[in-house]
Amino acid sequence: MKKKVGILGGTFNPPHIGHLMIANEVLHALNLDEVRFMPNQEPPHKEIAQGVTNVDRMNMVKLAIQDHGQFYIEPIEMDRGGKSFTFETMKLLKEREPKTEFYFIIGGDMIEYLPKWYKIDKLLDLVTFVGVNRPEFSSITTFPVLLVDIPEIHLSSSLIRERIGKDYTVKYLLPEKVISYIKEKQLYGSKRSAKNR
Repeated sequence: MKKKVGILGGTFNPPHIGHLMIANEVLHALNLDEVRFMPNQEPPHKEIAQGVTNVDRMNMVKLAIQDHGQFYIEPIEMDRGGKSFTFETMKLLKEREPKTEFYFIIGGDMIEYLPKWYKIDKLLDLVTFVGVNRPEFSSITTFPVLLVDIPEIHLSSSLIRERIGKDYTVKYLLPEKVISYIKEKQLYGSKRSAKNR
C-alpha cells in the first residue's frame, strides 16, 4: 500500500492557526499518513515580505508543528533555491519517493489560479490536488480537485503581520511558541517587551 502524504506549501510568514487547521482537517478527511509543511523559497505568484529570513520562516514552521505527531517540515524548495515551481518540486519528490502518493493542498484562491500554474497538465500526473474552501473565493474548477470542507476562518499572514506591526494582539491566532519567536527576533515590527500579545 502506498504512503499517503499531504503537501501544504506556502510562505508561512508567519505560520498561523489557519495553516494548522487546514492541514489537520485534510489529514483526517483523507486519512493521510502525514502532512508536510513546505515553505517556498521564492513563490512565482507572490513576493515574500521583507525583513524575515528563510531561516526565520523555517524555524517558525518547526515551532508551529512540533507538537503534532503527523506534521513534518519538507525543506526541498529551500534546499533547491530559485523560483519554487510546484512541478519541478513534485517531480523531485516523486523521484525520491516513487511509492508515495502525494496530495497537494491548495486554498480557493489557488484553485482559481490553477490554469496559470507552470506545466499544470504534467503536474496533474504527479499529484492529487486537494482544495479547501476560503472566504471570498470560488472552488468551482474544470480541473480534478478533491474538495475538503473546513471551518471557515478569515485569517492571513499579511493580516497578522499588520496586527503585529500595530502592536495589536495576535494571541490565539498563532501558536504561542511562534509568538515568542517573533518577539524574541523582533520580526514584523514587534517589540520584545510586549506582554501577553
